[in-house]
Amino acid sequence: MTPAALQAILSHWRRHPLQLATLIAGLALAAGLWSAVQAINAEARASYAQAAEQLGTADSARLNPESGTIPLGRYADLRRAGWKLAPVLTGVVRFELQTFDLMGVDLLQHPRAAALQAAAEHGTARPLEALLPPGRLFAHPETAVQLQAAQTVHPVTPTAALPRGVALADLSLASRLLRRPDSLSYLLVLPDQRPGLAPLKELAPELTFVPARADGSDAARLTDSFHLNLTAFGLLSFAVGLFIVQGTIALSLEQRRGMIRTLRSLGVPMRLLTALFAAEMAVIALISSAVGLAGGYAVAAALLPGVSATLAGLYGVPVDGSLSLRPSWVLSGLAMTLVGAFLAGAKAFYSLCRMPLLAAPATRARGQQATRSHLAGALTGFVIIAGGVLVLQIFQGLIAGFAFLGALMLGAALMLPLLISAGLSLGGRLAEGAFAEWLWADTKAQLPGMSLALMALLLALAANVGVGTMVSSFRQTFTGWLDQRLFAEIYVTAISDAQGAELEQWADKQGITVLPRRYYDTRFKGTSLRIYGYEDNDAYRENWPLLDALPDVWDRISSGGGVLINEQLARRYDLAPGSLVELEPGWRLPVAGIYSDYGNPSGQAMVAMQALLARAPDIPNRQFGLRTSPEEVPGVIRKIRQDIDIPRQNITDQATAKARSLAVFERTFVITAALNLLTLGVAGFALLTSLLTLWTQRLPQLAPVWAMGLTRRQLAATELLRSLLLAAFTALLALPLGLVLAWALLSVINVEAFGWKLPMFLFPGDWLRLFLLALLAAVIAAALPARRLSRIDPADLLKVFANER
Repeated sequence: MTPAALQAILSHWRRHPLQLATLIAGLALAAGLWSAVQAINAEARASYAQAAEQLGTADSARLNPESGTIPLGRYADLRRAGWKLAPVLTGVVRFELQTFDLMGVDLLQHPRAAALQAAAEHGTARPLEALLPPGRLFAHPETAVQLQAAQTVHPVTPTAALPRGVALADLSLASRLLRRPDSLSYLLVLPDQRPGLAPLKELAPELTFVPARADGSDAARLTDSFHLNLTAFGLLSFAVGLFIVQGTIALSLEQRRGMIRTLRSLGVPMRLLTALFAAEMAVIALISSAVGLAGGYAVAAALLPGVSATLAGLYGVPVDGSLSLRPSWVLSGLAMTLVGAFLAGAKAFYSLCRMPLLAAPATRARGQQATRSHLAGALTGFVIIAGGVLVLQIFQGLIAGFAFLGALMLGAALMLPLLISAGLSLGGRLAEGAFAEWLWADTKAQLPGMSLALMALLLALAANVGVGTMVSSFRQTFTGWLDQRLFAEIYVTAISDAQGAELEQWADKQGITVLPRRYYDTRFKGTSLRIYGYEDNDAYRENWPLLDALPDVWDRISSGGGVLINEQLARRYDLAPGSLVELEPGWRLPVAGIYSDYGNPSGQAMVAMQALLARAPDIPNRQFGLRTSPEEVPGVIRKIRQDIDIPRQNITDQATAKARSLAVFERTFVITAALNLLTLGVAGFALLTSLLTLWTQRLPQLAPVWAMGLTRRQLAATELLRSLLLAAFTALLALPLGLVLAWALLSVINVEAFGWKLPMFLFPGDWLRLFLLALLAAVIAAALPARRLSRIDPADLLKVFANER
């Protein structure tokens, strides 16, 4: 019995190969986009973990300063108390125009000491040479090449034991290069501590103990929001793909109802039939997942360079551009495909199990129940949206923000059929003539079969409107912000402090205003903080982008009685103008103002130059902005090179600096644009598959109209018109949903993820292009069914009248 029943079930796919291809393609698309996102995330996190392992910080607990840095004397006290600790000093060092992350360690006891010693011995370095002047740098082979090109004072030992973009040196050399001789960034707590030691809380209450692997690597914590964004995009793409699958599964079971009735009449148990259908779905899902994983690998490999550029541009975190086949995302893709397939077919399987023994096909009866189904779906959608709003009001954080977005998108999708049905009913009441009334009524009759594809199109269009508005608003805001921040006409980096002093003297003789840029890296509540010093000038007062400030803000800063902080720091620690902030132990200042700082994930502060130099007198003085008239810029650059001999690559004019920043911005959002396009493509495919699978059900409705005088070409034209009509309704409804999505991304997600809030701008031109793109997708999707209808044999239409329907 079982083989015969299985053969009968599988015979359906021989008669409908296109339907089988549609089902596999839908599952493969859903699995492919999800797997691509998970592969990218897995590769990035593996890079973070590898970097932490290579730096020797992954398996060791830390002692972090709550604010400021750790005095060298505190480290000495803890060592005298018997604690085995490895000191670490981190910062950014500049050689020529290039900057490198520098980590200073004790080369005799750091966890990576053995690997560094092996690398040095493999080369030409003598034992302990790295501890002697001028000092040796260690770096990944790719970074070592850049270091050797940027400076020649310190020899560089290449070693694959270190991550890219980081230079490692002995603590003595790092402290000289960073101009921080008496401070440390954090302490690593080494294993095998002697029992009976005094607790660290008693010896150093101002230091925070962070267990090993408690929060993952710094890079992983910093980029969690970005990967959560990618995962949300992957889920959206997966959901859009499942709309294709659900419609195809429902149609296949609908078309097999007669066969199921016959098999049950012959004695096949319903339980066996359900098991056979489930096995059939599992096999199709496995085949689809294999296809999807292969496609996902290709998509991830194509997008990974863009992701690397995004992470480097937004976070300064390098990620290896190569892609590996990792079990985590392979198994994730396989599991999601199986679960998604059964979720998509759950409703159809449930109806199958409840079908009475002699139930006949009931397409018409179910069509009469469509209005009640649409109303129930709309009410469910309203409840889901209300729940999302409630979550956003009660909870905070990225998870709450994405819960709201998910509820908004799902609820709106469920409300779509009722809204389109209402629009079609209104169009029918306003129609004049029998043909127009039939067209509106027939379009409404086809809505139940098209609703899932239209939901997919709605989600894709709304995502494109929302994300496009966010990116365009960011671009417009970022461009205006660059005009405020990059107000100097020329930016110069001197090779040394002596050359910097020479440049200042030269500019003073030439009557050119010089704005030095000096900064000091420290810690604030366990996170990095960069403090800039500035010299009072009208250029700051006229251009600096303040979001909120006390009266006479610049006078307060210039006198040393206040500090400016960036928006990220203010939002992270709930600071406002007037709040007291302790930049370092014993250095407390009131917040005089808050400024926008787009593209920077870290905290930043600005104080008067005199106040900064009083705290850190040895800060390098090598970066300057020069104010001059725009037409004199080429001549000034030429004079600087002639009189001071500063390399051309160390001199940047304002236009070039803006162009470089905008280029980084565009690379940052390559991945977003690609996923937007892929999601819209999946939605267009869903529309195509719905029209193709409904093709056989359309003949009973079209044959009578043909018999009454409409030609096949006219019927084909109505198919195109119907598809355009439904796509236009969907696109119009997607616009407000997309704008709400854009607001949520700018005012909720962006604030939680990056720490800054962006103004929202409207771009009607983009909406028009997207609307036309939706209509084009509808025409392409309806082209094949319309072509079939225009060429159908009249005998096939006549056969409809001999059918029992």
